[in-house]
Amino acid sequence: MLDEVQRACAADFLWCAERDRAPIEPLRLLFPGIDASDAYAIQLVNIRRRLAAGRRVVGHKVGLSSAAMQRMMGVDEPDYGHLLDDMELGEGAPVPLGPYCYPRIEVEVGFVLAEALPGEGCTERDVLAATEAVVPGIELIDSRIRDWEIGIADTIADNASSAGFVLGARRMSPHELDLTRIDAALYRGDGSEVTRGRSDAVLGNPAAAVAWLARTVAAFGVRLEAGHIVLPGSCTRAVDVSAGDTLSAEFTGLGTVRMSFV
Repeated sequence: MLDEVQRACAADFLWCAERDRAPIEPLRLLFPGIDASDAYAIQLVNIRRRLAAGRRVVGHKVGLSSAAMQRMMGVDEPDYGHLLDDMELGEGAPVPLGPYCYPRIEVEVGFVLAEALPGEGCTERDVLAATEAVVPGIELIDSRIRDWEIGIADTIADNASSAGFVLGARRMSPHELDLTRIDAALYRGDGSEVTRGRSDAVLGNPAAAVAWLARTVAAFGVRLEAGHIVLPGSCTRAVDVSAGDTLSAEFTGLGTVRMSFV
């Protein structure tokens, strides 16, 4: 457990690493004894800085929602980060890679909420009832920790390694699809397949990840509000991106979403 001075120092390190595109050593090495509670507090320090600068929370993302990633990190539940308005990227606009350290993308079935979700006790049924639409999504992830050498505290403190997101144009009711059986594939601009997966890789059902998130943030006095976007976790492995790449994610029954990088 860290004290408040150490937490503030860790937040400063991450803030400067992102601002200067200068990755730092893992926080678990710089601050021995850091735990998940410390890491969420550090994340919030920098989120509050952004809010004070005029940014706005538009949703949340869930990370570590696959069993394989949880085993790799040595944890038994996901983590989460915040989505801010300046993180939303336009599908038609190439993304400059200059601001990022080690950019990667993940393929996700996004949720757009029509109503606020209950907190404690939130269920998959609540999620389906409150969801306006599911959407094809790509999350841009990044790490301000050198060479992606992250442990659980590192990624939580670093806003769950989130950096941006893009949503496709198509919107569908969650009742029109079997959310556990959406196949997802990522292709390069030349049509070659990069990776593929299925939506049930996300806690068996991505709606379960959204319900977990609603229950978890409720402990901090936070609700998932109407209009919020939730990215519940990746259907596929993360893929490194470079300038000149164009990638398209295709979801059975849900449509496509594309990102290009310069």
